[in-house]
Amino acid sequence: MLREIIVAIYLVVFKIIFSIVNIAPLKNKVTFIMSYGENLIFIYEEMKKQNIDCEVVFLYKSTCKYEVKNYPDVKAIAFETKNIIQTIKAIYHLATSRYVIIDNYFGSLSTIRFKKKVECIQIWHAAGAFKKFGLLAPAFKKRSKYAQDRFLRVYNNFHKIVVGSDELAEIYKQAFGVKEERILKTGIPRTDLFFYENDQKVIINNLVSSNPNLTKKKVILYAPTFRDKELEDFDLGLNIDAMYEALKDEYIFIIKLHPAIRNNLKHKEKYKGFLYDYSLYPNINDLFLVTDILITDYSSVPFEFCLLNKPMIFFAYDLNKYAKKRGLIGDFVSNVPGPVVYSSTEIIKKIQTQSFDFRKIEQFNAQWSQYSNGNSSRDLVHYLFNDNNSKL
Repeated sequence: MLREIIVAIYLVVFKIIFSIVNIAPLKNKVTFIMSYGENLIFIYEEMKKQNIDCEVVFLYKSTCKYEVKNYPDVKAIAFETKNIIQTIKAIYHLATSRYVIIDNYFGSLSTIRFKKKVECIQIWHAAGAFKKFGLLAPAFKKRSKYAQDRFLRVYNNFHKIVVGSDELAEIYKQAFGVKEERILKTGIPRTDLFFYENDQKVIINNLVSSNPNLTKKKVILYAPTFRDKELEDFDLGLNIDAMYEALKDEYIFIIKLHPAIRNNLKHKEKYKGFLYDYSLYPNINDLFLVTDILITDYSSVPFEFCLLNKPMIFFAYDLNKYAKKRGLIGDFVSNVPGPVVYSSTEIIKKIQTQSFDFRKIEQFNAQWSQYSNGNSSRDLVHYLFNDNNSKL
């Protein structure tokens, strides 16, 4: 209850400030609101490549993975912060931008109404979904009527929602309560990397120069989804001792955890030369390039990793519990493009026997990467700036 009151007060203040600065005229300006950043950085780089002449502003959350202040031609301002000066500046740019491009749910958008000529583009931070979210999430039904209305007002501010497939479009229509005309089928911008060999070589060289072991052995990447309980009760789920003993001669093991829980990863020194923590590395797609086998669970990372046609193992040690609490879309076991296992022993066996069905990966990729063909950033920038906002 207290949290709802604090949120309500903040949103009232946000609305008042927005209504005041909204008097100012629109400018030829793009404002990116970043919670993660990868997709939005790809769009920004494409804008530079196409010589788009406009002002650019980055409004960034503390979760943003990029050093946004390192971009000299961009104004970078903290978003949804306690700093009142930063907040006023952020709201001003939000109110005066012709284009607003975002990558997550931002509650403050529930308080505003964009001018008629403004276009707000949602590029959700995932290329597909196993987990229920938005209106589909079990938690949504447990929220107060006030909170539910807030979510709906945010979703109603999305003029277009970018997707990489018809499959994802159907999920978004249900999760955000939108119709087909608000779906933009240009593909997921950050997947462009998987079609640019020269860019891949640069990234691989940079990774290897900082860790030469990445080329000396095969690489296993463990990238689990973030579980809320892990902030208080961290459980990696894996038996690192067993994996170390069984795999250390042929593999190295890199882990990408949520930054908030990475400090709970113990005994890294014990597995020196085998276990590497890449939790602070900003872009997981870069790590995919040096990965031979991905281990994940209900995370969205397989929807992009599948573009590389490499094997995946789904470590669902808490499947029933997670499905009941968080909610999963469809039948998880039959939907994933790889074996589902429930113990470290099973993981080791799958790796040692190389029990992978690459046809399932190809089918999964065709299902979810329909429009992610290497031109997603270009097509989105073309939609915004060169096509007079006509539908693709």
